[in-house]
Amino acid sequence: MNALQKTRTGRVLTGAVVSTKMKDTVTVEITRFVRHPRYRKYLRVTRRIKAHDAGNTKKEGERVTIIECRPISRDKHFTVV
Repeated sequence: MNALQKTRTGRVLTGAVVSTKMKDTVTVEITRFVRHPRYRKYLRVTRRIKAHDAGNTKKEGERVTIIECRPISRDKHFTVV
């Protein structure tokens, strides 16, 4: 799977878990490379997304796939697959 894919149910992203301190929530860091329009140099763009993880099954450092879903809270719009 690509880092960013579009499916019928929403976006599918892959990243690494960086925090598991919240109940039923993990923070996933998504890293992708974007080409600068003028200088043609590739830049690393990092984004942190909160995702729902029922039962706190994932640990820090694991690679996970998350999928977009309905809003679960103010910050959570993704679920761990």
